[in-house]
Amino acid sequence: MPPIAVIDFETTGVSPGQGARATEVAIVLLEGGQVVDRFQSLMKTGVWIPSFITQLTGITNAMVNAAPDAAQVMQDAARFVGDAPMVAHNASFDSKFWQAELALAGMPAPQPFACTVLLSRRLYPQAPSHKLGTLVDYHGLPRTGQAHRALADAEMAAALLARMQHDLRTRWRVAEPSYALLQTLQRCAKPKVGALLAQHAGI
Repeated sequence: MPPIAVIDFETTGVSPGQGARATEVAIVLLEGGQVVDRFQSLMKTGVWIPSFITQLTGITNAMVNAAPDAAQVMQDAARFVGDAPMVAHNASFDSKFWQAELALAGMPAPQPFACTVLLSRRLYPQAPSHKLGTLVDYHGLPRTGQAHRALADAEMAAALLARMQHDLRTRWRVAEPSYALLQTLQRCAKPKVGALLAQHAGI
């Protein structure tokens, strides 16, 4: 199965449309349910990090001021990802920053995104919530590093995605849970999930 790039950003705010910028990016390459490579970097944008963000992430203005320029980090990140499709936990957030930061670096952002929040709502409707930490604990997956740091969150999202692929194989008998299936599944109406997976059983 081709590799999938699982990404997480830490940022100064909630939306690049409101002037927020990334402070850290991490990408985990997942292939056959196994992590095969990692990319992580702080990034300097010149945008001030509010104190409540520093309290949440531990990332300070001094740390990003000493980091590589954002454009260079994003160029390196784009080369690392290549043409691999992407996954994030709450992809509507990370995809906006991926596209915005690459645009500022003068680069295209053609990669499609799938979302482990949407997928978990389809596959695990009984979970107590669909927050990343809650799902990691629900499945007994290891917590890696400090929460709200990009690499730790990307590692946990990758572990969650690997668990989803495993469950699709074993519980729903989907022999090859492709990226295309993940994209279809996340858009599927919840009552139709069983029928969709039954169509793909053995495939």
